[in-house]
Amino acid sequence: MAATARQERELKEKYQKQLNKGSLSPLEMLRAYALSQGVRGIKTLATCFKRIDKNGDRRLDFREFQQGLRQDGIIVEESIERECFDEIDTDKTGELSFDEFLVALRPPMSNSRLKLINMAFNKFDKNGDGVVDFTDLKGVYSARMHPKYRSGEWSEERVFQEFLNSFNGPLKNDGVVTREDFDNYYAGVSASIDSDVYFDLMMRQAWKL
Repeated sequence: MAATARQERELKEKYQKQLNKGSLSPLEMLRAYALSQGVRGIKTLATCFKRIDKNGDRRLDFREFQQGLRQDGIIVEESIERECFDEIDTDKTGELSFDEFLVALRPPMSNSRLKLINMAFNKFDKNGDGVVDFTDLKGVYSARMHPKYRSGEWSEERVFQEFLNSFNGPLKNDGVVTREDFDNYYAGVSASIDSDVYFDLMMRQAWKL
């Protein structure tokens, strides 16, 4: 269900090549920096912004925006940061909607891909509360074949939590996946796959859709 090592490698190579070529708009450059870190690149950046958003209003001013990028290792000229910020700040309030920024940062996806991602999350989220934790995995994902469960090193709950954490990356390890987490993760996976047909096949096989 998670990205393969090959998809991860190909995604990093694809976006590193884009960065090396140059001629990208500021938003395309930030997207390429995020995705050159792998399928969790956008998810990790989102986590950085959440930590900076101390009051939880899901809005960022320019300095917070800069801070989030730099915490994620995205170091570009301030003029590029400013141009990207202004492009997304369409109402010219001097603040960015956190959600609008993440949507803008995700690579464009066809409606068919968005539909598949939505179908997969709805299947994942058994009780429909918009959040997936280990209780949602019971009866859906088997821990019994995991080598650390079989050796007695991990409990079933630990296997479930590690599986959920695979969608989040190193900055968020709470064993919980939100719809936003899932969308950001699969935005990265989608960016690693050029063919809509292959993406459709991969999602249907992985999630038994």
